[in-house]
Formats: sequence, C-alpha cells, structure tokens
Amino acid sequence: MNRTSAPVHATVYGYPRQGPDRELKKAVEGYWKGRVTADALHATAAGLRAGNWRQLVEAGVDEVPTGDFSYYDHVLDTSVMVGAVPARHRDAVAADALDGYFAMARGTQDVAPLEMTKWFDTNYHYLVPELGPDTVFTADSGKQVSELREALALGLAARPVLVGPVTYLLLAKPAPGAPAGFEPLTLLDRLLPVYAEVLADLRAAGAEWVQLDEPALVQDRTPAELNAAARAYRDLGALTHRPRLLVASYFDRLGDALPVLAKAPVEGLALDFTEAAAANLGDLAAVGGLPGKRLVAGIVNGRNIWVNDLSRSLTTLGTLLGLADRVDVSASCSLLHVPLDTAAERDIEPQILRWLAFARQKTAETVTLAKGLARGTGAIAAELAANRADLASRAGSPVTRDPAVRARTGAVTAADVRRSQPYPERAAAQRAHLRLPPLPTTTIGSFPQTGELRTARADLRAGRIDKEGYEERIRAEIREVVAFQEKTGLDVLVHGEPERNDMVQYFAERLTGYLATRHGWVQSYGTRYVRPPVLAGDVSRPEPMTVRWTTYAQSLTDRPVKGMLTGPVTMLAWSFVRDDQPLADTARQVALALRDEVADLEAAGTSVIQVDEPALRETLPLRSAGRPAYLEWATEAFRLSTGGVRPGTQVHTHMCYAEFGDIVGAIDDLDADVISLEAARSHMQVARELASHGYPREAGPGVYDIHSPRVPSAEEAAGLLRTGLAAIPAERLWVNPDCGLKTRGWPEIRTSLENLVAAAHAVRGELSGS
Repeated sequence: MNRTSAPVHATVYGYPRQGPDRELKKAVEGYWKGRVTADALHATAAGLRAGNWRQLVEAGVDEVPTGDFSYYDHVLDTSVMVGAVPARHRDAVAADALDGYFAMARGTQDVAPLEMTKWFDTNYHYLVPELGPDTVFTADSGKQVSELREALALGLAARPVLVGPVTYLLLAKPAPGAPAGFEPLTLLDRLLPVYAEVLADLRAAGAEWVQLDEPALVQDRTPAELNAAARAYRDLGALTHRPRLLVASYFDRLGDALPVLAKAPVEGLALDFTEAAAANLGDLAAVGGLPGKRLVAGIVNGRNIWVNDLSRSLTTLGTLLGLADRVDVSASCSLLHVPLDTAAERDIEPQILRWLAFARQKTAETVTLAKGLARGTGAIAAELAANRADLASRAGSPVTRDPAVRARTGAVTAADVRRSQPYPERAAAQRAHLRLPPLPTTTIGSFPQTGELRTARADLRAGRIDKEGYEERIRAEIREVVAFQEKTGLDVLVHGEPERNDMVQYFAERLTGYLATRHGWVQSYGTRYVRPPVLAGDVSRPEPMTVRWTTYAQSLTDRPVKGMLTGPVTMLAWSFVRDDQPLADTARQVALALRDEVADLEAAGTSVIQVDEPALRETLPLRSAGRPAYLEWATEAFRLSTGGVRPGTQVHTHMCYAEFGDIVGAIDDLDADVISLEAARSHMQVARELASHGYPREAGPGVYDIHSPRVPSAEEAAGLLRTGLAAIPAERLWVNPDCGLKTRGWPEIRTSLENLVAAAHAVRGELSGS
C-alpha cells in the first residue's frame, strides 16, 4: 500500500472504566457502604480517567475520548445531562446529586430504580430512561464539561462522546402513567434545544469535535424514525455556536440511515467496518462516499478479543481513502466491551496469548493501522510480519480442532432435538412425580457469594488450604443454604452454587476448548464485572461438572433440588467466542457437552433440571433479516441439550434483563417445561407478552428485583403475583425472584425470600377462598 498525503489519526470511542485492579468498583462499593467519602470517590475516578488518557496517548492515539467514563452507566449519565429524572427520584437528586444518581440506578428501600436492560446485542446493561408527554428536559453539562477540561488541562486533544438524541429517545420507555401508545421519540423537538445547549457549553470549554453516538440507527427503522434522525442532525448541524460533529454508529451496518446521515450538515461520520457491518463499505460507495467530511473507520473489532488481520484491514482502509476527504482509524465501538490488557495474563500459554488482543492491544492495532495507512506498509513491515505469524499459528493449531467432536456434531439427528412426548403428557407426568402446590416457589439458582466463600477460593489457589478443606467449606455452605430454604418454605430448592465463581466461567473451566483469564474483567452493569472465558477450540465435556454437588444437596432434603446448568447460547454470548467457524457449529458442540451433563444429573436422581439461557435475546441480530436463522440454531441448541430426558423430568430455563416481546415465539420453541423471567421492574410486562402469544407452558415472572438492594414487602410481591395471574393461570404460574442471588447479601435475601413465600401463601389462600 502506498502512503496517503492526508493526515491519518488514530482514536477510540471509549475505554474500560474499571482500572487495572477494578479500582472503580472498589471505590463505588466503598462509597455505598460508607467507607469511602464522595471526595475520595471523585479523586479515584479522576485518577482512572487520567491514567486511561495517558495509556492512550503513550500508545499513539491522537485524539482521546472524554465523557465515556461513568460511575454506573453512560445512558444514566445522559438522563442526568438532559434532566430526565423520574419524579420519584427528584427529591433525592435535589438533596444530593451523587446519592440521587445511585438511587436511580439501584433504588432505595422506598423508591424503585430505573429498569435495566441489555445494550443492543452486548452483555452490557444500561438504565432505561423513563419519559412521558409531561417530561421537561433541562441541560446539565457539568460532567461532560469537567471531564473535557481535565483532558485539555493535560495538553491532550480530546473529543467528548455523548449518546445521540435519537438513540437516547429510541432506547427510552414510556414513564409510568404515560398514555397508551406514547412514543418517546415524539419528544425530539423538545430535546434538541437541550443538546444544543450542551454542545455550546462544550464548545466554550474548548471542544473542537463532539461525537454523538447513534447505534440505534443500525437497527431496522421506520421512515418516521429516519425522518426524525434527518431532522435532528439538520437542526444540530445548523447551530452556529457548536463544535464539529462526528455522528457514530457501530454493531451493524447503517443501511437506510446511511444516506440520511451522509447528507446531514455534520462534519463527520464514524462507521463500523468489521465483519458484522462489512456491508457499510459497499453502502458508502453507493451513496457517493463522504465528500468534504471526516470518516472514522471502525476497523478493529471492539467486541471480541482476537487479533486483527492487519493486512485485510489495510485493504479495506485503502478502499475508504477514495470515499472521504479524511479517513481516521478506530476500534469499531467503545473498548468498554473487552478486558484491559493481555500482559496481565500469566496462565495462558504465550503463543496462544499472541492470538488475543484486549483494549491495550486493540489500541496498538489501531495506531499501527493508522501509521500504515498514512505512511505505507513499509512503515509497519515488522508488525505485519508478526501479525501474519500469529494468524497462521492460530489457524494451524491443534487447540482449535478435535476430530471426535466434529464427528459427533455431524451425527446429530432430528430426533435428538425433540423431547419424546409433547408438553401436556410431560406436564401430567411431572405433576404426578413432583406433587408441587399451586404457585410453587423456587429461586433461580445462586445464593450469596459471601466473603468467606471468596476467601476460601483464594486460599485454595494460594495453597493455604487443601482441596479437602475447601470442599468441606462448600459442603457447609450447601447445608446452610438447603436448611434455610426448607425453613423458609420454598418448594423447589437449589444448592446455591457456592463452588461456582461465575455461571459461565465455572463450566468453561471444565470443558475442553475454553481458556480462562485471570484478569480479563469486563463491566456487565454498575459495579458488576465478569471475566468472560475465551472459546478458542472445539468443545467437549471430559467428566461430570455439577452432579456431585447437586446430589449432595438432594441428600439433605426430601424436596426436589434443581440441577443448574448454563445453556449453550449463553455459554457463547458470555464468552469471547471463536470467529473461525459459524456460531451455530460452536453452539451445537456446547449443547452436546451439556446434554451429557443433563443425562448424568437425571441418572443420579435429579428430577428438575434448569438450563439457563439469559443471553438468548441479547444475541438476537440487530436487524430482522438475520433473526430467523439465528433463532433456528439457538433454540435447536437448547433442545439438543435437554431433549434426551424422560417425560417426568422437568426442564426449566431462565432469562433476565432483556426485552422479550419479539422472541416469545422462540421462547415457545425452546420447549422447556418451565421458564422464569425478569419481570419485577417492568411490572409483569413479560407475563402479558406470554399471554398474548398463547404461551402454553409454565412460567415464573419474577416478583423480586435482585439487582436492587430494596427488600420487597410481602404485599408488594403479592401485588405483582396477582398481576401475573391476570395473564397466566394459577396452574401454570411459578413464584420466584428475577434472577440469581449471587450479588446480594444474606440479610437482604432472607427477608426478601420470606416475603416471597408469604406472598405465595397469601395468594394461594385467595385462590382457594380460605
């Protein structure tokens, strides 16, 4: 490739927030517990921001992002920026802005938090804005301006990043009490002057460019929504006192929104050119490129952790040089979605580690590509040679292929993915076997991961206790959990999962084909961080993974104890999954490994087996054209996992924190006997959606929001249960929390579960007339 005469800059849209040792998590949780002052929290945050910017600049990034940092969630930050504070939180925000901010995120004992759901098709969760026809927007640019000034004071070229106005409204939901059919997008004309004020404030503070993220425009959009986007950027572009505007999209192709934004009076567009959005290249050429505009090319995958194919990316970038006056290079989206640095991983074999790129490595790839685009391939010859060697090493490694696994997946038949009897016959067999009362109570699986459990796990790793000492600690915890559930009156019990570090990582560490990281933390929501495993090769199960602890728990009680597994789609979605074969093939491999575990649980006497699929909805393609094929292989993988059990074995599944209305048909296709779903924050919306679809099996819409420290009263839980009964008949309705209890403390869950059981008893009494 020859060099270009135009300058080429490297940039990113955002960076991991947590710090190298999750300092932000510790500071925020310390503040909640009263051990860290607000000033100390702010100082920690400022230090993390400055450290991130220094890393980026030292790597060669020319323009750093500001405003992407958040104490909890960037969409919540946007709600604060535009003054969209729900009425129930206004007093708290007025009394103390920081405490009010966290109250919106987590709730208080007296006030419910904002609803939480997945950020597009990622595993990041955002707080859903609540808007109504009476919403009054007011500008508060304090956070955005102060963080910009911090960067400028360090002598850095900085670009504030904001959630764009159209995406903000499309992500919002009608506030409680809003008229039926109200659409938040109708508030656009009311919101745009607030964005104009924020942009003016940022310009006055020294911003030359501001990035407005509009990822909602990569989804299927109606003509009215596209017209709203055109109007928004016509009006913002016409402002006289503003910075230059860079409108960014990611996660998929822009499609019909591309010509809208290409014609808008803004100075730049940022587009995703990774494999998921490769059609953007042809679409951009079809609209005549971006003459007179800046194009930021998202060419380094910001969502996965495999090294970039630098030569292929340079070819794409070279094509883009002819389509815009200026081409800069970036990751495809914020690096929030990947861990910080592979250098911290000492347990992964060095050659395999060279296949991986975390945020620091992706930044380096971005800088290398910008250098190659600007100066020609000769300027990065050594980097290209090393990259070719790493790609070849991965492609030829025996780690990635197992002939036995591939032969087994190729032998799957249609009979393998269906239960032997239809649901009505199974339900009768299960009722006769389990003898559960109406409105049976259960939990989702995990119980609190206490400090003692984490210490025991750390002591085992460090050699301070032996395996037998650790396992006795696990047995003691299981005994306590089972005894508590029996005393509380729950009908179907769990063992509490004390041996599990994470619902995906635990299984990944016991399956071939997966690699575990030690420091690969990624933010899921708020202060909840996870370490997604790396799915690098073909998957199989060498030995049983859960049977021992499940059967031990069952030996302690006469009530049924659920076997708890994580489903194949979630095992993919919450991992960094291999990109060298179709997802459907990988899902089938995982499903067969789980099928073996299900068979062993059933053989050991487990009558209720739960295979969780919380990621089924989040992995749904953003555009409708790709959804039928995805749902076909995803639901088949679930049925392959569970299809071999006897009719009397009750199969459960669980989903949480997503919008379920557009996958109710797929939920039906799973053919699970019982499904539990998040419903408390959404006031049982999913129960109504199941009823509208005619869902024929049993369901447990949650009555206890476990992502908030609030303890729901028995009356509150009973009220939600009655709402659920209006949609689902009593003979098919279960009573359970929204999700697992791992992140909560024992004092909260004791009272909450006692109230849940009391609510179930009260409503049972109402149904029986006693």
